[in-house]
Amino acid sequence: MKLIVQIPAFNEEETIAQTLRDIPKKIDGISAIETLVIDDGSTDNTVDVARKAGATHVVQLKSHRGLSAAFVAGVDAALRLGANIIVNTDADNQYAGADIARLVAPILRGSAEVVIGDREVSKSPHMSPLKRLLQRLGTWTVGLASGIRVGDATSGFRAFSREAALQINVFNPFTYTLETIIQSGNRNLGVQSVTIRTNAPSRPSRLYRGMGTYLRKSIATVFRIYTIYRPLKTFFLIGSLLIFIGAAIGARFLWYFFQGDRGGHVQSLILAAVFLIIGFQTMLIGLVADLISVNRRLSEEVLIRLKKMRTTERIRGSLRDRQARPQPAQAQPQKQETQWVWLLDENKLEERAATDEQVANPQQQQQQQQQQPGRRRRRRRP
Repeated sequence: MKLIVQIPAFNEEETIAQTLRDIPKKIDGISAIETLVIDDGSTDNTVDVARKAGATHVVQLKSHRGLSAAFVAGVDAALRLGANIIVNTDADNQYAGADIARLVAPILRGSAEVVIGDREVSKSPHMSPLKRLLQRLGTWTVGLASGIRVGDATSGFRAFSREAALQINVFNPFTYTLETIIQSGNRNLGVQSVTIRTNAPSRPSRLYRGMGTYLRKSIATVFRIYTIYRPLKTFFLIGSLLIFIGAAIGARFLWYFFQGDRGGHVQSLILAAVFLIIGFQTMLIGLVADLISVNRRLSEEVLIRLKKMRTTERIRGSLRDRQARPQPAQAQPQKQETQWVWLLDENKLEERAATDEQVANPQQQQQQQQQQPGRRRRRRRP
């Protein structure tokens, strides 16, 4: 069982070394523990410090692309490296590295596929009362949208099984924390929360400038992701609300009309018609969006299969490389595994086969040419 701890980092030369040192070297049930640092275009010495601190792997992005892009790059690299469990933590040493064992325990037992570290925000001394209230409200909203109960939706300290990591597709540039929870709920992945410890903050958060910006982006993220996975329900609720408003305004017009006031309140009739038309169109948009979501699910299934094939082929390639190393003379050669080849051009394939045969048997080819010097290739008549 191989565990890879990935650490997205951006200008974290002061804290990355301590974060790497806190990662445990041995965990029961884990045969190998490796670290993967994703450098998100840092302008300081984050990479050099990470290497000196003993980072097993380092992935460098050419430019600063944001937390979500670094997270996705780390998951992809960890899968290519053959990870069975992936743990994500922050480079600012916010989370206690010793709790990684507690984080991966449900996955080792087989009782969960995604485990989220719960900071117990309501008891955290590092957060203000307003931030605690907003964190609890946000966690409740994400739980409502995903259909699963989590203790801390914005915690970046979480573990994924290999199967869960293959099914995660993050496209939001703001953050991965909310999106991965909603995706896990819609894919019926087993999600659990475990209590973790935190260290004192070493710097202010760089993810957002202020609380207002964070709330605005978080609400937009939750609504967007929920709409992607539940478009019919979302647009039908919006359309039903608009139709209800239009029907109420229309009922008001009819009330005055039957009371004898037939010359006025034309504005109410026009407004009611506008709401009814927009509500009906919104429902139609929901039907179209639902059909598009079916294609999206099919595309995601194809992407998951491609990821599995790619990572499996890479692991097999590394095994073949090990087998191809020089062996003792008495050892028997290993049998090559069958490889599937897509035939794009049969003519080119035949030419390549003939060329390979010439290269393999040059002497035989020369003898044939000497024995038949005057033989010419006959053309086929049309």
